[in-house]
Amino acid sequence: MDVLSSMKVFAAVVDAGSFTVAAERLDMSRAMTSKYIATLEEHLGTRLLNRTTRRLSVTESGGVYYQRCVQILFDIEEAEQLAGQLSATPRGTLKITMPLAFGLHRLGPIVAEYAARFPDVRLELALSDRVVDLIEDGFDLAIRISALPESGLIARKLGVVSAVLCASPGYLKRHGTPRTLADLAAHSCLGYTYTKSGDEWQLTLGEQDYAIPIAGAIKADNGDMLRLAALSDAGLIYQPQFIVAEDLAAGRLVRVLSDYASRELGVYAIYPSRKHLSAKVRTFVDFLVERCAPLLQAQD
Repeated sequence: MDVLSSMKVFAAVVDAGSFTVAAERLDMSRAMTSKYIATLEEHLGTRLLNRTTRRLSVTESGGVYYQRCVQILFDIEEAEQLAGQLSATPRGTLKITMPLAFGLHRLGPIVAEYAARFPDVRLELALSDRVVDLIEDGFDLAIRISALPESGLIARKLGVVSAVLCASPGYLKRHGTPRTLADLAAHSCLGYTYTKSGDEWQLTLGEQDYAIPIAGAIKADNGDMLRLAALSDAGLIYQPQFIVAEDLAAGRLVRVLSDYASRELGVYAIYPSRKHLSAKVRTFVDFLVERCAPLLQAQD
């Protein structure tokens, strides 16, 4: 039986003091109203209403049950209203996972601006290069940098990033500057742990793709750590432009094998479902699309 519907019918009958009036208010037949009450009484194993040809009265058990029904139905209505408000107005906690370096280099000011615009939204940010399961780990949204978005999830593209092969002037002075891809075998190439390509760097020249095996003294799961190692003359790095741009401009790092390009990677906002998307997720994604566009153009 549908207990909730039966509770609604029972409360309506008690409020109206009549099966007929309650049936009219509920837009159902009197016979169906009586059936709901009879089924509910059978389910509970007790009589809720005393019925005579002239009047209807509530039993002791019925009175107690009615009070609880009213409270339960009120709580349900309040919960539905609250859920509707949350879907229409950005509020509540928004849990986001994003790559550490990208969050630090690109998203800090954007997140702060969103928080100022939508003060009823509380942002919880998890900065990690590890790919998490949105549903299992309880996240509303993920920022991912990848060649292709994950299947089974909704992906909104924010822009693209490209990687740069570079090293410090000090390292190149001591070890020489590689002139060909084959020269990389003689260099300390600092690897990134989470790359899907494993211990190799993927570069292109024209229409030709190359996968170059690498080895080096250091491997890390964070691009900024590799950047710091490169600045300390530890070796070559192949990292996103947003991590090394300032160092390249200042001459602290120098680009090598510049004729070769990296494959562009998309930056995506990932969320579980487009259906019944909450206002907090919808507004944050729209905000990212607007603010990230000028920061994530294809770069040389």
